[in-house]
Amino acid sequence: MLDESASGVFTIAATPFLPDGALDLRSIDTMVDFYAERGASGLTILGMMGEAGKLSAAESEAVIAAVCTRASLPVIVGVSAPGLASIVALGRTAMAKGAAGVMVAPPGTLRSDDQILQYFQSVEEVLGDIPWVLQDFPLATGVQITAQVLRDIFDTCPGCKMLKHEDWPGLEKISALRRQEADGARRMSILCGNGGQFLLEEIGRGADGAMTGFAYPEMMRDITSLCASGEIDRARDLFDIYLPLIRYECQPGLGLAVRKHILARNGAIAHATLRKPGPTLSVAAIAEIEALIARQDARLAAL
Repeated sequence: MLDESASGVFTIAATPFLPDGALDLRSIDTMVDFYAERGASGLTILGMMGEAGKLSAAESEAVIAAVCTRASLPVIVGVSAPGLASIVALGRTAMAKGAAGVMVAPPGTLRSDDQILQYFQSVEEVLGDIPWVLQDFPLATGVQITAQVLRDIFDTCPGCKMLKHEDWPGLEKISALRRQEADGARRMSILCGNGGQFLLEEIGRGADGAMTGFAYPEMMRDITSLCASGEIDRARDLFDIYLPLIRYECQPGLGLAVRKHILARNGAIAHATLRKPGPTLSVAAIAEIEALIARQDARLAAL
């Protein structure tokens, strides 16, 4: 079961599809193995980058079952939905199939601090003993949650075990949360997203690791490990090598297509298919990606 001590790299997993858009359940096994071999501490499925909104309820259950059956790592399942009934139904299904916890993002209808607090208190009530992650991603949800409101949520919702921090700019928020803990607030696991663009700084501010889907999870593993051992200069040297590809993968609207291309190229999944509607990479874009990978591989070999 998920708890506040979680750390390391919880990779946001893609959802594999066949060329015709059907689920590729066979690729789930190779993808889970790939993430584990490349240093993931856990997996997060059916997140925003997992195309969860394009799946039927039956397909979501099939993905959960396949991943939890294959994985020896803890699995967090995204269950965000407009209504609480859908959240609790999928949450119970996920836990019954072996998940370690679930993840919930706020609906975009929330405006005031009181609305945000009351919403997550309602999530806590309906989930009961299911541990959950609060996904704080205002660039996608439009919901701004201050550090003080987060503390209020953590103080009143013991089932919340982790913050997926994806605010941007958000480094000061991490510092504020850790200061609150120094003043007596409950400690919370903080794993960060945004494609790993700010991973070094986030760890420096007190984050416990990453929860994002960059196609090279070994980068996040090594950066986290080097920072933990105090080898900051080595971590920076390594990060600099991956940064051009991180930047390219973080293009709004195109990033998942880039990520899936790399995952297919590296054998994690059989096909780079995005379920429609979704973009297709042009010949020029693929050439740019390949040039970045070639340069990255050469620099890694020389490190």
